[in-house]
Amino acid sequence: MKFFKAVLSVAMVALAALNNPAAAQGAPAKSRLQTILERGSLRVGTTGDFNPMSIRDAATNSYRGFDIEAMEQLAKDMGVKIEWVPAEWATLVAGITANRYDIFSGASLSMARAKTVAFSDPYIDAGTVPVIRKADAAKFSSWADLNRAGTNIAVSLGTVFEEQAKTHFPQASVRAIEKPATGYQEVLAGRAVATITSNVEASTLVKTHPTLTTISKAELRNKRPFAYPMPQGDPTWTIFVNNWVALKKSEGYFESLEKKWLGL
Repeated sequence: MKFFKAVLSVAMVALAALNNPAAAQGAPAKSRLQTILERGSLRVGTTGDFNPMSIRDAATNSYRGFDIEAMEQLAKDMGVKIEWVPAEWATLVAGITANRYDIFSGASLSMARAKTVAFSDPYIDAGTVPVIRKADAAKFSSWADLNRAGTNIAVSLGTVFEEQAKTHFPQASVRAIEKPATGYQEVLAGRAVATITSNVEASTLVKTHPTLTTISKAELRNKRPFAYPMPQGDPTWTIFVNNWVALKKSEGYFESLEKKWLGL
């Protein structure tokens, strides 16, 4: 009889696991979507240093930009408030895995990041371009012109551009710059010949700093989608965000943001 009871107990546990595999694996009983709705706020990680996508006003500690406006719309559509969580590119993934925010305001999709975090469906595409001083435009007319010994290339630490620069400029000297310094500031100061960044950011940089320019004949490289990083293991939350992206695309919402913030 004791043996029969033990077998029956094991069978019941196995059946429960089949009916509720999430519980058997120790997964949370409710999705992040439900948690957000119950909490009444959406925690969004953002850097505030990616013009025109995420721009922080130090005086007011407020944010603006393409991604900021999109996240505000997401929170509005969910019927919750938004809570901005300061983040850095170098610790983007760590912030998600440590549950400091529910979603990141937007980043280029990379397989390295995708090993640890989930990504929504893409909302825009971008590519990488070199940024140099206008005074050097006659010297550098292509990517190949920058790939020379003695040429200093500066990029921001922890961004996708760090690895890209090492790949595209094996003959040059690539330096990863820690915050608060940036790659383009090194170019402005004459400590670097060039930096590479998204064509999205470059369009704003050349307007803000008239002494900078992109290499006109340089093609877009490393074309990649921008998407929203989120925690892995929560299909309900991921599907919800994907549905929101699909709906906003069909409504022309992201297209309107591109015209407003990117001039496209």
